[in-house]
Amino acid sequence: MQVIPVRGRAILPDTTLYIHHTEAMLNDDKAPEGGEQVLLVPIKDASEDAQKDLETIQSFLFPMGVLAVSAESMFQDFLAFSTDTRMIWSDLRMEDGVLQADVTPIEDTEPMDPFDAGMRYARLFDSYASFLEELPAGPIIKAHILPKLRSVTDLFAMMSIWLNWGEEDIEQLLGEDSAMARTDKMESMLRESLASLQLSHDGAMERETENVRYYRENAIRKQIAFLEKQLDEMHPDAISDIRMFEKRLEKAKMNDAARKEANRVLGRLKQENEHSPEYGLLTDYLDFITSLDWEEAPFAPIDLEKAESILDRDHYGLKEAKRRVIEQIAVINLTKHVSGSILLFVGSPGTGKTSIGRSVAEAMGREYVRVSLGGVRDEADIRGHRRTYIGAMPGRIMDAIHKCGNNHPVMVLDEVDKLCASAQGDPASALLEVLDPEQNGTFTDHYMNVPYDLSHVFFICTANTTSSIPEPLLNRMEVIRFPGYTAVEKREIGERHLLPKALEAVGLTKKELQLESGVMDQIISSYTAEAGVRGLRKQLDALCRQAAVRSWKQQGKRLRVTKKNLASFLEGHPIHHVTVPESQRAGVVTGLAWTAAGGDILFIETALTEGNEVLELTGQLGDVMKESAHIALSLVRMLFPEKNTRLKKHNLHIHVPSGAVPKDGPSAGITLTTALASLLTEKSVDPSLAMTGEISLHGRVTAIGGLPEKLMAALRAGVKTVLIPKENVEDLEDVPAEVREALTIHPVETIEEVLRFAGILEK
Repeated sequence: MQVIPVRGRAILPDTTLYIHHTEAMLNDDKAPEGGEQVLLVPIKDASEDAQKDLETIQSFLFPMGVLAVSAESMFQDFLAFSTDTRMIWSDLRMEDGVLQADVTPIEDTEPMDPFDAGMRYARLFDSYASFLEELPAGPIIKAHILPKLRSVTDLFAMMSIWLNWGEEDIEQLLGEDSAMARTDKMESMLRESLASLQLSHDGAMERETENVRYYRENAIRKQIAFLEKQLDEMHPDAISDIRMFEKRLEKAKMNDAARKEANRVLGRLKQENEHSPEYGLLTDYLDFITSLDWEEAPFAPIDLEKAESILDRDHYGLKEAKRRVIEQIAVINLTKHVSGSILLFVGSPGTGKTSIGRSVAEAMGREYVRVSLGGVRDEADIRGHRRTYIGAMPGRIMDAIHKCGNNHPVMVLDEVDKLCASAQGDPASALLEVLDPEQNGTFTDHYMNVPYDLSHVFFICTANTTSSIPEPLLNRMEVIRFPGYTAVEKREIGERHLLPKALEAVGLTKKELQLESGVMDQIISSYTAEAGVRGLRKQLDALCRQAAVRSWKQQGKRLRVTKKNLASFLEGHPIHHVTVPESQRAGVVTGLAWTAAGGDILFIETALTEGNEVLELTGQLGDVMKESAHIALSLVRMLFPEKNTRLKKHNLHIHVPSGAVPKDGPSAGITLTTALASLLTEKSVDPSLAMTGEISLHGRVTAIGGLPEKLMAALRAGVKTVLIPKENVEDLEDVPAEVREALTIHPVETIEEVLRFAGILEK
């Protein structure tokens, strides 16, 4: 009997099968004629390897098949068969290109009850028919195929076309001798397949519904966008927030991270109600981030001659600061980007540290912005607040960038020495990233939550002292000292800058108010006591205000200020300046000190009283000065051993006047030692001799700070000779020439040299 191997199909008895010609391993010219009996045998593996040779074909065939009679097919490319009983084949052979085999029938055990079979078929038929109604091709199948089905086996055979059952399932069905058990297995597989098909169909329908909703939503959004665009063109002033931010985002040259975050926030904004609190927070963020300048501006060359003239025009003196600024500008001109150290201007109040920043901005052709850091104790003031908090806002750095409107201004960070650490974090540590050229290219403000490039900003920092600036922050900056102004410089600044501004502020001219020669010098010497010119500006403002009142009363008559009537124009009384006396008793020595307001002189006083060698220190001295006093006492004991007996019988009292003012610092060592030596030897020291320097236990004079301010204070107080540490000789370059010329300055290296100049030891 002819054997036809069939791949991918369940072959069952008592049914009608439609087998596609690609499923049957059969040459077209060997197809059976109508009414011819054949044996249909399923193939274990449906691969092409099953057709190589007879031995291979035999290894892939199931051991049994189904006797079938070929019939006329109602479908093109399909072979129709009516199956009968199961058969076991043997002696497989090839005759004239046709597979032949001997067959032996297999009788079914437990035949199926016709009534039970009909009920099962009816239930499955209804389930399958209901499922077909939901399929696009369902009506055709229901009309043309279902009426031809008569049993569960027919239904199973028909569905096997679409369902891919495994080899084990086909083998179990075909090998089952019990018709009842075979029907149970088919019914179970059909119900499982129907459930799987239903689930797949439901998923497909759900996806289709979701796709329809998505396409509909996109179509509606496009219509809304089109209508909003039309409204924007008709009413430019009534543009919606969302449309406004969309336009800004299109124009902004943001980096990828910023654009992604802005689009995410914009997406949330579209879902929010305009009256919800979240809506306001989102609009504030989008308004801020889209208003920033993200695009790198093309480099504009800087005219160095013009820059120098602007700096000289606005500020008198400050040669070192101007020179360093011009060097920085020259480097920027060559490299075409901001490079070099961050400049830190250090000096007393009123010396022009902050105002020179505005001149630098004008000289470079950039915007000027100032950020005050005095008293800042919250890290969020630098890095910004996270948007999870109510009232969140950007930090001061990004807020200044936002206000100035571009990303390459000259930014003055004022009073960095007054940053304070607290429970809210350390602002100085947060400032490290801002001022580090290796890091500020990707500075991330917590409010923005995206990196922003600060490498194009020209940073200038100011401080009154470096002692309170943390070391890591100080290392990122180059310190440029702003020494106090001399009387000559103050006069020039007052006449060139301060007086014209004061006159303009009250509406007077130089013709309406004239200052006699020498009046400016008298104001400086008698009404100010500072290193800078802030006090001078206040006095000139007061003078011009009084002049404005008199001009109004005298109906615009010309006013003239002389040395005699100056007091009537100014508020308060002249300042009493401390000057050195003509002589002073033994044990009193003139010292020099540095303060935040400039230099000053002080008289260190010593005295012996009856007692048991107790050292008493008064004058609100800090720990450093107390240690200097103990070192000075030990040195005097070593230098004058013959005086130790006297010291043991007396108490020693050291006092630094102005007891209400705290005093500390490493610069009073030689003054304390000289005062004690003068007291014990009973040799007075010339009060016009002043000194500054620290002392070691072995008598070596060590370096101090604030030398320019101290020397100017000495000159103002009438000092003629000054002793300074030899290590500070290089600092004399920062001292104005008129001060150096007016004073006799002696560098000293040991305490013996100091005592010789003081006249205590013989030269």
